[in-house]
Amino acid sequence: MNPFEEKITPEGAPFDSFCSLYETPYDPREVDPYTKCRIILMNGTEFEAAKFSHQMARHVQDHELRRELAMTRRTEQQQQKRLACLKPIGETTLEHTISYEQLAVDLTAHLSKRVCAPQVRQALDLALLEDFDHLYRYANLMETDTREHAERLVGRYTEITPGRPTISEHRYPKDGVPQALQATAPVFDKLAAMIITAAEQQTMNYYMNIAGFYDNDVGRKLYQEIGMIEEQHVTQYEALQAVPMTWLEGLLMHEYTECYLYWSCEQTETDEHIRRVWTRHLEQELAQLHRASQLLDRFEHKHWQQLIPDPTFPAPIRLESNVDYVRSVLTTVQLTYKNDSPVPVQELSESDPFFVYQGAIHNKADHVASHAVIDRAIRQAGRDYRFELAPHPVAELQSRTQDNTQIGRDPQIPGYTHISEQAAPGQH
Repeated sequence: MNPFEEKITPEGAPFDSFCSLYETPYDPREVDPYTKCRIILMNGTEFEAAKFSHQMARHVQDHELRRELAMTRRTEQQQQKRLACLKPIGETTLEHTISYEQLAVDLTAHLSKRVCAPQVRQALDLALLEDFDHLYRYANLMETDTREHAERLVGRYTEITPGRPTISEHRYPKDGVPQALQATAPVFDKLAAMIITAAEQQTMNYYMNIAGFYDNDVGRKLYQEIGMIEEQHVTQYEALQAVPMTWLEGLLMHEYTECYLYWSCEQTETDEHIRRVWTRHLEQELAQLHRASQLLDRFEHKHWQQLIPDPTFPAPIRLESNVDYVRSVLTTVQLTYKNDSPVPVQELSESDPFFVYQGAIHNKADHVASHAVIDRAIRQAGRDYRFELAPHPVAELQSRTQDNTQIGRDPQIPGYTHISEQAAPGQH
């Protein structure tokens, strides 16, 4: 699809009534896990669009342009409100969190397999293992607090087992800010940077707001700790976005990205009711894209092809199981960032900021929430909770009776030990 050649809905019909805005939520007993993930992704994409529009309105002087932004933003906000209420009333915060982390794992893996720029793939792969570990930590919180198994929620599409231990993920703020893409970068790389920024920002915002509402101290502290990593991920991903870019160029790219994502959702959705939502939102976004193109021409005298020479959409984003890819990336569990490049922790010197920051925020592993959750699970059940389709590919992370808090942060731990994979049943 070339969205610039698509017919748009008639001018004057961009808004929906409140009657049509409140859709029937999905059935948590029947819904496919990736339908939930798509809803979370697009909710985050709409939040990013609204946030960008508000920031743009605060930085431009032309009053008519700010009025135009207000028109588009109202539609974006309606879309976000519709998506937010597709979540059913009975779904718990923790159940919803599991879907957030499944989205983070499988979306990141999908993007990483398709991008070209090395710094984008490196950033994606490094954060992939961290979100993968978050899924494991929240799943153990779920088992100890509710006796529910998270493998049911992820449809057994995504393994639940340790990644880079969350305790090892905390880095000095100046490290892990990669070089930005250039304006000439492939369009999919630009899309990937914008998509993953919006997705991780949504997760960051969710944890920022929900931490204080969890019903025990262990869970509150876990949301607090992982929320800090999500902020770290947003910083990492937003740094990748192509520069330089004017506000109106940014507006066009946001609308193009939204059109691409809604088209991807429409192409891959399995729930017919939810597919109709994607179709309606795509129609609205196409109109907004055309309007953004007109504004770019009017205020900056630029044509959309100067930003997007080949506007035909790449193959759609497809959420699906990525077990083999994640297992291949797990062998890089010892990586961290130094400045803007991933390096093995063994290559850092004692004076590097990574160790200074680690010492400042948690010098004792027993005080760290992400470890406490696993330690509590082991004490209660005699082992942690996992769902694995084969033995863990890193021997140091195979133990189910002791949480590894050293790998990825202790330079004395030698690399990793890779083991051959053998078929094994799921473990929990």
